[in-house]
Amino acid sequence: MHKLANALRPVRPLLLPVLFVILATGIAGAASSTAEAVAPGAAAVEPLYLLGIPVDFILFALTLLGVALFHHHTLAVALTGLAAITLYKLIFTGFKFGVGLAGLALHLQHEWVILANLFLLLMGFALLSRHFEQSRIPDEMPAYLPDDWKGAFALLVLVAVISSFLDNIAAALIGGTMARHVFRGKVHIGYLAGIVAASNAGGSGSVVGDTTTTMMWIDGVSPLSVVEAYVAAIVALVIFGIPAALQQHRYSPILKDAPKGLTIDWARAFIVAAILVVAILANVIANLRFPALLDALPIIGLAVWLVIILTAPLRRPDWHVMPETFKGTIFLLALVTCASMMPVEKLPLASWQTALGLGFVSAVFDNIPLTALALKQGGYDWGFLAYAVGFGGSMIWFGSSAGVALANMYPEAKSVGLWLRHGWHVAVAYVIGFFVMLAVLGWHADAPHKKAVEAPVVTRVEWIA
Repeated sequence: MHKLANALRPVRPLLLPVLFVILATGIAGAASSTAEAVAPGAAAVEPLYLLGIPVDFILFALTLLGVALFHHHTLAVALTGLAAITLYKLIFTGFKFGVGLAGLALHLQHEWVILANLFLLLMGFALLSRHFEQSRIPDEMPAYLPDDWKGAFALLVLVAVISSFLDNIAAALIGGTMARHVFRGKVHIGYLAGIVAASNAGGSGSVVGDTTTTMMWIDGVSPLSVVEAYVAAIVALVIFGIPAALQQHRYSPILKDAPKGLTIDWARAFIVAAILVVAILANVIANLRFPALLDALPIIGLAVWLVIILTAPLRRPDWHVMPETFKGTIFLLALVTCASMMPVEKLPLASWQTALGLGFVSAVFDNIPLTALALKQGGYDWGFLAYAVGFGGSMIWFGSSAGVALANMYPEAKSVGLWLRHGWHVAVAYVIGFFVMLAVLGWHADAPHKKAVEAPVVTRVEWIA
């Protein structure tokens, strides 16, 4: 047995993809046979069902299960799942916009701006986090934060505040960078979950803090309707923030004093500020003045990289982080593409129960199409929906782009089991926050905010969250 194991070791990483493709082909074949048995001679329709479940969802569920079980091979699992789903749709069902390679090309044409924006933001904000770290500002933070567990909690509050006006990817990376310094490089996984949750909570009530809320804003939903999400988000921040801070304090207490003789690199601080300001301006100006442009180009991602390139002569970016960041980014893009291929054409009737459920769904499914469908359907209390789809992705590390970005910085977080075990307080906080909001504000379906037209797809990217 030992000889066989040694012989298989070089090809072991390939065994899972091969088994996955074989299983996917078998499932698709079984579903196709079932469809033919039900309607002899009829052409295959989309989607095919196996035991009452669309095969697309079965393949996607297997992909997510593989990510959860094989967390040391997440990229291989995600790419294998994407290949299996693409092959299945090419052979058996086709895509939303057509069949065969032409249908695939049209689908990618529809999704490319979202994917490109996400790629540019994840890669660009990784460089931003290194500029921020090398500016030595994180080393100065112990001088301003309380010395005990309240310092860890204050840092989570700071992340949430930053995310209210800034992309939550950047907020999570800034929080992760500060945590690495003030906790001596030892950050508890439960606290990492808290950072991601804080970044998503902070953006849930702001029309510039999260992709889903930006979509609502562009679609005609009043920002005052969205801001109600902060009732639930603030409660959730307290519920998960205190346990996360206590976990971190027991694991590695915060530094009490900043290093002596510390010199801030103000040039790098300027670069960080410039990137953030330009990203915010690009988002706001494009949404207010040129919304159609958001469907044509990855405006925010391009704006971030424009600043990175223009400021490179001032301080050289740390290009060494790019290879590992690239892997994590491709992993997320693979899952987002898989989710975009799912046959989600309608949601259950709008109600607070549906909104609550969408929060759990968004932990594993792209919240952009979920939000687009909700806007098309109407009848929601938009504050509840903003909180649910914005905060829900925090429950699993790959449930939001902020989580994936932070996991690139802390690879030990790429374990669903550890995340759920130590970040249990995030799910508890989500539920408690939701029901507190329901008790305080009540569910009030908002009046139609525009005529019945197709809800636009927005390019400012926050994935599954």
